[in-house]
Amino acid sequence: MKFYNLKDESQVVSFETAVKTGLGRNQGLFFPKKIEALNNITQLLDAPVHERNFAILKPFVKESINDQDLAEIIRTTFSFPAKLQAVNDKEYCLELFHGPTLAFKDFGANFMANCLQNFADDKPITILTATSGDTGAAVAHAFHGLTNIQVVILFPKGKISELQQKMFTTLGDNIHTIAIDGSFDDCQQLVKQSFDHQELVQQVGLNSANSINISRLLAQVCYYFDAVAQLPKAQRNELVVAVPSGNFGNLCAGIIAKLLGLPIKRFIASTNLNDTVPRYLQTGDWLPKATIATMSNAMDVSKPNNWPRIEYLMDTEQFARDALTGGAIDEAQTAETVKQLYAQGYLSEPHAAIAYEGLHQSLQPEETGIFLGTAHPAKFKSTVEEILNIELPLPPELASCAEKTDLAHSMAANFDALKTFLVNLK
Repeated sequence: MKFYNLKDESQVVSFETAVKTGLGRNQGLFFPKKIEALNNITQLLDAPVHERNFAILKPFVKESINDQDLAEIIRTTFSFPAKLQAVNDKEYCLELFHGPTLAFKDFGANFMANCLQNFADDKPITILTATSGDTGAAVAHAFHGLTNIQVVILFPKGKISELQQKMFTTLGDNIHTIAIDGSFDDCQQLVKQSFDHQELVQQVGLNSANSINISRLLAQVCYYFDAVAQLPKAQRNELVVAVPSGNFGNLCAGIIAKLLGLPIKRFIASTNLNDTVPRYLQTGDWLPKATIATMSNAMDVSKPNNWPRIEYLMDTEQFARDALTGGAIDEAQTAETVKQLYAQGYLSEPHAAIAYEGLHQSLQPEETGIFLGTAHPAKFKSTVEEILNIELPLPPELASCAEKTDLAHSMAANFDALKTFLVNLK
């Protein structure tokens, strides 16, 4: 399978080149021209998870990774589960926070790191990525200690939770973290500017581990199949999936899963007050506003990087526009929904609550709903404790880093300053 630059179709690359390059010319995203459906979906859903994931991923990567290596990459990437947890008899949470950094980003970050190790040569690589919360920790832990790879993570200063931050700013070694004076969109813009500077790209071997990297996205496709495989067979025919959406990589992965043949009837893109996509779906006008800081900070994105991939699938009529709706949930409703879930016996956090509320508002009597739980509630300890008036114990993964020294640098949202930092990395 080849991957096309959505902004320049003359740039056609292999999976290996797409992973190593990250972003194409003119800041274009790499993507397959057509998603072909898989055969025997019913048998796939009954297969062991690693065997199923091999069948899902092989068509995308077979020209770059042999079967034996792919099987080993899948074994090491998917070493922790995606768990489907019933909230009630019609609504389920797909818990994606059982990996090393307690967030869904662990799947994609580990897959990318394992792929890059498979493609390893003597050239140094600098991973430059922006995070609005969970990407930073997942990428940092996936790449920590790998030879010949430096990692630089940009995050908006003061706009992510302290525990989220410490999961990636306390590692040191080849992990370098920078608190940018600005929003997540400012961080993303700095990443894009860096990739536009071809001399810099060549000089430091620049790559990105954001969900703009196609490897991250493909790994996420697999857990949608995990969700349906765990769902009672009687509830698979009228399935609705709600995705808490910020940069829209997670939703894009779900749509790919549907195009591969997974029986998902429709999707709901649930956002916080940063509602560019829900407004666009309603009006047809793409009008990003200034980013608003919310309690669901990983979704504080007003210019989502992955939306062009979804738009491409709609424009090419591979994915029907009416199979996607969007909704924005404000702060008061987010807190109220965390309480409603807790009253049903389910402890959640703001991002999953936003997805649940979008699902709950939309679900029809004949439908079954799955919403995505993208992070462990303890990653938002102070917020959850304040909403529910409870004390939330820290899991070992968070407790171990809570007392460590924060090693992050501070920087203005200035490309020249970032360029100097990248060039002088040791």
